[in-house]
Amino acid sequence: MNLLFICSKNKLRSPTGEEVFSAYNEINAIGCGTNADAATPLSGDLIEWADIIFAMEKMHQRKINHKFRKMLKGKKIVCLDIADNYDRMEPALIGLLKKKVFNYIPLPEHIK
Repeated sequence: MNLLFICSKNKLRSPTGEEVFSAYNEINAIGCGTNADAATPLSGDLIEWADIIFAMEKMHQRKINHKFRKMLKGKKIVCLDIADNYDRMEPALIGLLKKKVFNYIPLPEHIK
């Protein structure tokens, strides 16, 4: 399963999502950002690659829908409602990501 995590600059929240969920064998994860100066900018290739797209905030979801509307047919986009209040790999952020994301994907076999 390919998970795409999107925030603004791809420096704190989405790279945390990428790192946390890439650790599971059944999951491929990439983080990116909506801003032009993002470490990894959001692209059409990433939209196509993703099975599920996780936007950190509603503004990210709006930007995705506006810029990639034609590519989103059949794609699942989820807004996680995680504000930009966390450091990269902060334990509270990791816990919040796991709690929210596992509502949309199956738990990997080794943590059931």
